[in-house]
Amino acid sequence: MRLSHAAILFGVMVLWGLNFVAAKFGFRDFEPMFLLSLRFLIMGLVLVPFVEMPRAKMGHVVGLSFTLGSLHFGLMFTGVAGVDAAVAAIAIQLQVPFASILAALLFKDYLGWRRMLGMAGAFAGIVLIAGEPRMESSLFHLGLVVTASLVFATSNIQVKAMGDAPALGVLGWSSLFAAPQLFLLSLIFEDNHWRDFQAAGAYGWGAVAYMTVCVGLIGYGIWYSFLRRYTVNQVMPFTLVVPVFGVLGGVWILGEQMTWQMILGSVLTVAGVAVIVLRRPATAEAPLKS
Repeated sequence: MRLSHAAILFGVMVLWGLNFVAAKFGFRDFEPMFLLSLRFLIMGLVLVPFVEMPRAKMGHVVGLSFTLGSLHFGLMFTGVAGVDAAVAAIAIQLQVPFASILAALLFKDYLGWRRMLGMAGAFAGIVLIAGEPRMESSLFHLGLVVTASLVFATSNIQVKAMGDAPALGVLGWSSLFAAPQLFLLSLIFEDNHWRDFQAAGAYGWGAVAYMTVCVGLIGYGIWYSFLRRYTVNQVMPFTLVVPVFGVLGGVWILGEQMTWQMILGSVLTVAGVAVIVLRRPATAEAPLKS
């Protein structure tokens, strides 16, 4: 990989890592699912006019909009609202061992002892974080983030079933379909939508803009173009940067406190995920990222 491309890809991972910080700022003005509905609506409206419609796979796209859009992001953002951004950035990485387990069960993907050891380390790290006394009142929200990581791993099976469907077309149309689902969930579980919409300031709209433009349009646009240019095993190791900047952003920007127990748990989880990613089979496919 060219050095300039590696630097660009590294920058994308930084943008994705800081998404957790952006979400925290967004929660100051919007409820989690309402914020998500705005994000998906804008991204869908921007992308759909310029991308190919995956007509033959539209049923899969609708299903993905529910699994990845409503379930995964709905659970994740609701969870992030109740835990530190740094903790969420680490916990969501369990999507990697969950995906490996599902691949082994459903597609007979060979794990090997090194990847199994990495899985054990990743899960042990989250258990260590959950056992930190300060997390006692946030275990429910941490559980939502962990569940979101499992749902994301499940959504990869749907992505695999789409075959060669145009990636940006899938992203645009699934975003457009996810927006009304999330807004309906927001109407059921959240309130004060019109008040929040009218009163939202720089934090709320800045978060929407960041998640739509930086994370979605720029981040995914570069990600998919690089997936066409390079192999999965060349680009996937860069995703290990995401939790690092999620943690750093939480600590440096939001002023979150990390105890030694949380640091050790984070190191265990990221190290475990690193083993799984770096030991990926040569034929492994890259998932749609969260």
